[in-house]
Amino acid sequence: MAKNVLGTDLQDCSHDPLTGFFRDGCCNTGAEDLGLHLVCSEMTESFLAFSKQVGNDLSTPRPEYGFPGLKPGNRWCLCALRWKEAFEAGVAPAVVLEATHISTLEFVDLEDLQNHAVPE
Repeated sequence: MAKNVLGTDLQDCSHDPLTGFFRDGCCNTGAEDLGLHLVCSEMTESFLAFSKQVGNDLSTPRPEYGFPGLKPGNRWCLCALRWKEAFEAGVAPAVVLEATHISTLEFVDLEDLQNHAVPE
């Protein structure tokens, strides 16, 4: 089983909406996942606006791809570099550490993730 950034078993991120590169509800990754959808994040209005502004509209439904469009409060597996970009811009969404893949640590410091952890 894959590990999370805390070194324990990777937990599910979201089944409603169904997330993950493999659409299995988990921020798993594999060779096909070129975007590295590793960071389980809780969407915010400011992050969704930022993402749309930089060319990745996550709020508009795309039924042809089975994508419902995200709303604040939804959890979604974000690309590690998109989360880092949002972090550097001051609009990073909260992170579910138990559901964030350990490979994220190749791009982002654990301390930065912990400082953005979803409150327990």
